[in-house]
Amino acid sequence: MVRDVLPEATEEIAEKTDLYVTYHSDARHLVRLMQCPQCSKPFSTPVTLPCGHSVCRSCLPASKPRANISYPNTPDRLIGVACPLPQCGAEHAAAECNVDVTLTKLMELLKYDISKHRPSAEDSPMLLEEVLRDAIDSPMEEKDLVLVVQPRSRVLHGGRLVSTFAMVELGELRYSSELKYQSLSASGDDYYDLDVAILERLRDVVHKELDCLVCYNMMLDPTTTSCGHTFCRRCLARVMDHSSACPVCRRDLHIPASLQNKGSNTLLNSLLAALCPDLVTARKRAVEAEEQVGNEDMNMPLFVCTLALPTMPTFLHVFEPRYRLMMRRCMEGDRLFGMVMYNKTSAPQGDLGPTQFLEYGTLLEIVNYELLRDGRSFVETRGVGRFRIRAHGMLDGYNVGRIERVEDLSLSEEGSLEQTETTAAQEVAEEFSRDYPDAPLPTPVTLNLHSTQELLDNCMEFIREMRQASAPWLSARIVQVYGEPPEDPATFPYWFASVLPIAEEEKYALLRTTRVRERLKIVYSWISRIRGQRWPSGSSCSIL
Repeated sequence: MVRDVLPEATEEIAEKTDLYVTYHSDARHLVRLMQCPQCSKPFSTPVTLPCGHSVCRSCLPASKPRANISYPNTPDRLIGVACPLPQCGAEHAAAECNVDVTLTKLMELLKYDISKHRPSAEDSPMLLEEVLRDAIDSPMEEKDLVLVVQPRSRVLHGGRLVSTFAMVELGELRYSSELKYQSLSASGDDYYDLDVAILERLRDVVHKELDCLVCYNMMLDPTTTSCGHTFCRRCLARVMDHSSACPVCRRDLHIPASLQNKGSNTLLNSLLAALCPDLVTARKRAVEAEEQVGNEDMNMPLFVCTLALPTMPTFLHVFEPRYRLMMRRCMEGDRLFGMVMYNKTSAPQGDLGPTQFLEYGTLLEIVNYELLRDGRSFVETRGVGRFRIRAHGMLDGYNVGRIERVEDLSLSEEGSLEQTETTAAQEVAEEFSRDYPDAPLPTPVTLNLHSTQELLDNCMEFIREMRQASAPWLSARIVQVYGEPPEDPATFPYWFASVLPIAEEEKYALLRTTRVRERLKIVYSWISRIRGQRWPSGSSCSIL
């Protein structure tokens, strides 16, 4: 009896057949994915670097102190490791160069499964001849090339995949080299069946081990954290949207929720694309379909009122009917809404044009909601992030918008910019002092000479001075609401702007910058102007 085969099954069989043919003919490509680009050996205790590339831990160069970097001011981030890969060359913080837990386990399993296929494949001789990459690309004469590097050759067993891996384990196949294969079978067998058997097993291992511990599906665009755990990029972004801790080990992760400038795990992505291309395609389609179902063009309620700041509390008395409706809907949903300021001057707001409100705002989460008998409410909120409005409209009388989150630069980029800025300022200061020995340095140069930590220290010193002078904006009641000044340079400016009685339009600048150092400079400029005005401790202030 002939059995019918479903079209889907036929398509799957065809895709697998194509995969096996591909990696039987190009076993070198797959084995290279298990090979360290530095030592050319199979990966041993691999580390995935912030740039997304992986090397053996023993292949990392020695760490060194990072010059002119003070944020974050922790010992493991003040020590740097130069990326050994020429395509990157960046200096990574030692705190971000930890063992890749997922890749370590995966490599151990792949090695184990390959070794299991060797005893049953001893009668499968194959000649492997190394082809140097330089021999392919270089115009050098062959006789001259031989004097520089000698290619190697070996007779090994087990089919192309197993024998290629064996040659790598022996340390006789450079990462950049290619291979020529010649079957030595008396019958002319090219050992295709042996390759199919090991490919089937490797595919199964990769599929099972690369499950995301957030969504429990096969990882889509694997992204590895500084603590060495790997998740779908989309899942990690969702976690970072409401928490700064790793979902597995609970270690603090200093990365923006948007994962801006965070490299994906290049090696795991390549392994999935190589061994499970059909599954990766199906996973992408499923995610795209899911996002299309829940995608609403403008779904963020916008409260046009006052300035709110990230990490800080905002207290609201809601009495307008349209905002009562909005608050009720927020309480029934995710308890989130956007707070934006009025555009008092009707100035154009980027691509939005002259709108009623400013284009940057703060995402607020409702912490406490007290509904009064007459429908009014008292609402306590806390800022959980910043956003920029990309489009807006109206819903039942209140504004709604499509927003994009505004995140700080990554710590590595923040550190690199601090290093560049302070180094350049030192050079300018030296040249200026030579040319004008009696003149004071220009203010921008003086400001840039300070490290990020020094900017914070100077701001904290100003707080201590104002407390000694009994400044009313540092009263016990205000500190009870907003807390003590945070020692984190990233959040201190938000606290300072919350307690300092200056115009909100000036504080608004904090929402637009994506650099911690720039926010501290803004605050530092306020302090300099206050000191320049000799502002008395008991008076109010306005810097505009």
